[in-house]
Amino acid sequence: MEKEAIAVASQEVSQEFKTLIDSDALDSMKQLQHTILGRLQDSNAVLSHFNDYSEQCFAEVSGDLSANTRLLKSMKSDLDYIFQKLRSLKAKIKATYPDAFPDDSTLEALDARPDLEVPR
Repeated sequence: MEKEAIAVASQEVSQEFKTLIDSDALDSMKQLQHTILGRLQDSNAVLSHFNDYSEQCFAEVSGDLSANTRLLKSMKSDLDYIFQKLRSLKAKIKATYPDAFPDDSTLEALDARPDLEVPR
């Protein structure tokens, strides 16, 4: 008996809710939800295709990228070594021949080239 009373009460509450909601508005919302679902599925398909394409492109260039990265690191260490040796040689030459390298004031007088960075 108690279960029947609960069932009847739930049916009455359900009927009251149905009277509160306009069926045309509900159908319109369902249609809108289906439209949005379709758009989201299309977007998902496009993004999945793009991810597959990006993965393929990355696989094609990753070998070159890592090889070039190693090459640049090697070149940097070589250049660091070269500049270290140049600084050492310059220091030795400057110690032996103090006038071999001009200071900043005489350097500006010696360099009479036009400055190409300044707009005219």
